[in-house]
Amino acid sequence: MPITYRDATIDDIPVIMEIRFAVKENILSNPNAVTPAMCIDYLDQLGHGWVAEIDQQVVGFSYAASQDNSIWALFVLPEFEGQGIGKSLLTLATGWLFQRGADHIKLGTQANTRADRFYGLQAWVRGDMKNHSEVNYTLNRPVSIS
Repeated sequence: MPITYRDATIDDIPVIMEIRFAVKENILSNPNAVTPAMCIDYLDQLGHGWVAEIDQQVVGFSYAASQDNSIWALFVLPEFEGQGIGKSLLTLATGWLFQRGADHIKLGTQANTRADRFYGLQAWVRGDMKNHSEVNYTLNRPVSIS
């Protein structure tokens, strides 16, 4: 099944919220911490978002935050993990931030999870613990070879 990627729209917000709450790791301790209004703000005003589709079904999404050059969100439905969707969504988000002039990008994820290992495999540098459960990562702008 071909996977397509496109900019997220306001019409995608309900399924984005469903995907966010369907994950097995990095579960929100407070489900009210991420709202549809926040997802709308990150579509244009605070950043940009993308979705991945298979047979016109949204199966994953990512958001880049422009104010602090970070990855605000990256999630894939559990049944579609392991197909390269997360990697492609991450590439879209980081590429957008680097095109906007970011020298480095940051994110935080729950420590000792598949996501923690995923970012390490994508050349992100694991940093200090943000708090008792979340670890910080950074990705530097790639050096162009001419």
